[in-house]
This record gives sequence, C-alpha cells and structure tokens, in this order.
Amino acid sequence: MIANWFKRLYSDMGYDGCSSHSGRRTFITNAAKNITRVGGSLRDVQLLAGHTNLATTQRYIQSDSHAIRKIVNLV
Repeated sequence: MIANWFKRLYSDMGYDGCSSHSGRRTFITNAAKNITRVGGSLRDVQLLAGHTNLATTQRYIQSDSHAIRKIVNLV
C-alpha cells in the first residue's frame, strides 16, 4: 500500500508524524498563502486539489500563528 511506503520513507528520513498526505497538505497550504499574488482565490486552490467542496480544501490548510499576529497588527 502506498500509504505504508510513504510512512516508511518518512521514517527512514527521520520525519516522525508524516503521512502520505503531508506533501498534499503542504502544497495546499502554500498555494492558499500565495494564491492572491497571482490574482487567484481559494476556489482556484480547491480546483487544483480536486475537491468538490471548499470546506474539504480548508481542512488541509494549516494555520500560522505568526501570520495571525501580523494580520491582527494590520487591523
């Protein structure tokens, strides 16, 4: 199974807690953070991820406490 292969691969590289979805989660998070630079929206990230529901895409996006503090400081 590919999920087990990824788990073994990450473990061999010393990455604990990583899964076959780690790369997907990282891609979606980075795309969400940068999409406005090219005039896109979260809907575009949703389409790239192949999700039918935006809520599914949002569950993949990791929060960033440093970015949250910067947003609060802007307000």
